[in-house]
Amino acid sequence: MEYTRRSVLTALGLGAVAAATGCSASSGNSQATADGPVEGEISLLTPLYEGSTGKDLLEGKLLPAFKQKNPNVTVKVDYTTYAALNEKITTSLAGGLMPDVVMLGVGWIPPFAHKKVLAPLPDDLAKRYEYEDRVLEPSRYDGKLYALPMVLDTRIVTYRKDLFAEAGIKAPPKDWAELREMSKELARSDGSGKLSRVGFDPFSIDLRQCWETFLFANDGNLFDESGHEVKFNDDRGVEALQLFLDVIKDKSADYSFKSAAGQPTTLQQGRAAMMMSNNSLWVQLKKQNPELLKEDKVGAFILANKVPAMLQGGTMVARSASSKHAAAAQALVEFMGTPESILPTAEQRGSVPGVQDLRTSDYVKENGFVKLALDNMSKARSEGGTAAWMEIREKIKTTLETAVVGKRTAKEAIDELANLSKEAISRL
Repeated sequence: MEYTRRSVLTALGLGAVAAATGCSASSGNSQATADGPVEGEISLLTPLYEGSTGKDLLEGKLLPAFKQKNPNVTVKVDYTTYAALNEKITTSLAGGLMPDVVMLGVGWIPPFAHKKVLAPLPDDLAKRYEYEDRVLEPSRYDGKLYALPMVLDTRIVTYRKDLFAEAGIKAPPKDWAELREMSKELARSDGSGKLSRVGFDPFSIDLRQCWETFLFANDGNLFDESGHEVKFNDDRGVEALQLFLDVIKDKSADYSFKSAAGQPTTLQQGRAAMMMSNNSLWVQLKKQNPELLKEDKVGAFILANKVPAMLQGGTMVARSASSKHAAAAQALVEFMGTPESILPTAEQRGSVPGVQDLRTSDYVKENGFVKLALDNMSKARSEGGTAAWMEIREKIKTTLETAVVGKRTAKEAIDELANLSKEAISRL
């Protein structure tokens, strides 16, 4: 399949600026099979193994183990961040230098598989280990398996048990009405009337992911099963965004409450009684505030309104369709999708392992947030669901933010996002 830099970047959400270079590239054999000898030098693009600790794990332990099983394969690693991953992939693709193996976020398979950037994998790989159905869903497109799950990152609500006890609150909220009322009870202001503690901090995670979690808890959907029809622009999507405006109006939340990356969160600081969280917060608590865990002052629950729902993000590993060493690339994909690779990767990040076989590991037993996530995988929902996702996802936060800061109503922001999404889908 032939495609230009402009068509790829537009479809994947990086259109105007990058396309101005006017470059183009051929994908070569876009459906290369994995037959042939397992040999050659292959490249791996990954956002997972950050810093010296991550590099030591990947290059000091995992890849040597892979090399032992596949002595004729050499792996060249290209490290990146999640923030830069999309642009890194599309720029590499347009330049004809697509990595042989790439690690992708949840929701990313349909856009790249639609463009035939990824090679389908043998479906029997999905049966090697015991997966929850919802874990495998984001790995498929058009009925085919394109990636293997590695680690999951779920969005849950964490809360301060000690602050609940002080307020006489005995249990987490069962729905949004209770969440809003409890938030009012738990919020505190200083002498000037300025919030010193929010009752609920929905802005502690990415606004896109937070709104999606609330949308799913309101029994809503982003798109229909075909990925061609917008479904979030009904009352369920509007109500999800409106709740953020309501807790701000109640003076029990504040969009300006922020914690610097890597620093203790508002929950850890005692500046939030409840907070939207990633399951990796457990590892952060162990490092920064172990006393909060030791004294059992932090708990977690699954957000619920019409239904309980937990946003499931994460990282998957896939093979490029243009790899010149397809057998070697697929061997690496299969290796990175094994429990032996997944467990240490999850441990170093505080992530949820993507296979049920690891439920009995000491890591899962000790990590309360990971265990909560695994126990509630039946309630997990994933973002994405359309081949236009990479373009749409970049517009969600900025569009919703206009309502949060008072420039639009919730309905106006959702209607605008729906129009932008329909335009993106129409270009498929």
